[in-house]
Amino acid sequence: MASPRPLFCQTTRARHRARAIKAGVAGFLHQAAALQIQERLQDINKPFTRTAFIGWLPEFWVETLKPDVIVPDDEVLQLDPSAYDLVVHGLCLHSANDPVGQLIQMRRALKPDGLLLAALFGGQTLHELRAAFGQAESEIEGGLSPRVFPMGDIRDLGGLLQRAGLALPVADSTTLTVTYETPLDLMRDLRAMGEGNAMTERRKTPLRRATLMRAAEIYQAEFGLPGGRIPATFELIFMTGWAASASQPKPLKPGSATARLADALGTVEFKEPL
Repeated sequence: MASPRPLFCQTTRARHRARAIKAGVAGFLHQAAALQIQERLQDINKPFTRTAFIGWLPEFWVETLKPDVIVPDDEVLQLDPSAYDLVVHGLCLHSANDPVGQLIQMRRALKPDGLLLAALFGGQTLHELRAAFGQAESEIEGGLSPRVFPMGDIRDLGGLLQRAGLALPVADSTTLTVTYETPLDLMRDLRAMGEGNAMTERRKTPLRRATLMRAAEIYQAEFGLPGGRIPATFELIFMTGWAASASQPKPLKPGSATARLADALGTVEFKEPL
């Protein structure tokens, strides 16, 4: 039985990233995600002695995290087993062909009670651009093609942590809205971010100018702001999980509670008549 084709072409992704670096990469979203990670670490009352960072733009993360090891986000992560008490995946898990596999590799690299933190783009990212291109292609070309690659919903991503065998899994999100002069400025910025379409099943023919112009018109008409600029939504999802440890709190067995909920709430418990 033939294996399914990977969702993303890693050669194309590498080419997009190289082009962005050569032109001067736009890393402001990486900076925003790194600051969010830093805030989460400050809320955790635990020292970390050995940290690994995974990502392709470490320069936007090292000042915040000061990692001991920097690892590219390849399909096989070059991490030593049981070697780190903190592993951070920096805003690139959304373009991995096997995100669960990456999470499992990170979990295996953690010491007992080690922490995994991953930042990635969520499903609301660029919903305006997706809608504009979808309508424009339907009108002009009579069909749809994947112009913006799919990104996970926060509920699904939380489930990935459990599948990877991580304890105490949590996924939360924050939304950043960036404004641009025109939709074309947004598209140029996406190229500078290295976030071009690297889907294996993307349309290989060049984008028709008529479709591009119509998408820009729809974007401006449907989402334009009063001052004439257009918004672009970026949803940042943060996934947190721990390597299993005997010291971690365990859920109580059903029926083992020693106090009544009504007493804790200061209310009276009513029983339904039989």
